[in-house]
Amino acid sequence: MSGFIAGLCVAILPLLAAGFWLGRRTTRPENLGGLGTPVEHATFETLHTASLAAPPLRAGLTEETARKSARRLRSLLGTDALCLTDQKDVLAWDGVGGHHRTEIMERLAGPLESGRGEAFPLTCDTPDCPVRWAVVTPLTVDDRVHGALVACAPRESAVLVRAAGEVARWVSVQLELADLDQSRTRLIEAEIKALRAQISPHFIFNSLAVIASFVRTDPERARELLLEFADFTRYSFRRHGDFTTLADELHAIDHYLALVRARFGDRLSVTLQIAPEVLPVALPFLCLQPLVENAVKHGLEGKAHKCRIQITAQDAGAEALVVIEDDGAGMDPALLRRILAGEVSPSGGIGLSNVDDRLRQVYGDDYGLVIETALGAGMKITARLPKYQPGVHSAGRLIRE
Repeated sequence: MSGFIAGLCVAILPLLAAGFWLGRRTTRPENLGGLGTPVEHATFETLHTASLAAPPLRAGLTEETARKSARRLRSLLGTDALCLTDQKDVLAWDGVGGHHRTEIMERLAGPLESGRGEAFPLTCDTPDCPVRWAVVTPLTVDDRVHGALVACAPRESAVLVRAAGEVARWVSVQLELADLDQSRTRLIEAEIKALRAQISPHFIFNSLAVIASFVRTDPERARELLLEFADFTRYSFRRHGDFTTLADELHAIDHYLALVRARFGDRLSVTLQIAPEVLPVALPFLCLQPLVENAVKHGLEGKAHKCRIQITAQDAGAEALVVIEDDGAGMDPALLRRILAGEVSPSGGIGLSNVDDRLRQVYGDDYGLVIETALGAGMKITARLPKYQPGVHSAGRLIRE
């Protein structure tokens, strides 16, 4: 979908450039100063203007984004006035003739309902008003009309009708990209909520039971474990951003392991080797804790002797390399592939597929989990985390504030 939209942008821009050049060639001759032919110069100017109008529109269609982009869009068309509307109101008006707002909104009912453009004359009692004609083109996303682009001019013009249609298509593409961005954000939020819901109720009940067992025999130990439990749950259910730091994620894992050790005692042995230089690296929130929980579950499952878990985080140039390894029961590789593909649900609700999906969404398909396992051979999970990725910023420390 995003590739199709990008291609559509490329196809539209030359048409905009041609319309821009035709409109400006007779009204404002310029000295090109050796910048190429008139068409090349118009193409450059169109691309530049479009690049300035695009960022606000990528945030959706609101009063603020419409206001920021309307002037650039009017420059693309070279009209006396231009307005952007939603289904009910004029969001922004740029240029002269603002007193036509009410009349235009009254005439928009048909185009907004049908999704088809329309041109009509404007009635005006102001003698020196330069706008006498309006061209309306609906703005659509996934076949749903979100609003309209209205270009106003002194007279009817077939060229303006076509140019307004092309600009409206380009605006619709930007709004569709904004919709995709919002859908991606909602998807990530939904996956985090799903991952929180997967935090095992048995872990919560067992943790509280362990804490209760120390209340009379060792009150200080019970108090420490209660603080560990409070810090772990506060981190897991925080509402401040989609990303965290490796340091904060490891801190939460430490709280989790403290509660697990209190229950299993010497049966669980955990070794950590963390390079200090990778601690500030940003990563998706609740990304590593489910992997450690998976190691605990499969490490202790069906075993009477000690389970060993090793967690390492190394500096690998432009990346941080995180490895979580256990010597537990392991898993059938064929079953693991089906779990990661979403074909079957993992027992116990441990979110391997959730974490793998989120890493791929944030960093690309090259950054999914690498899992080595076999029945009876334990499991080794490797996650590569780029030290810098556009849009990935930590929300800061939130543990024991």
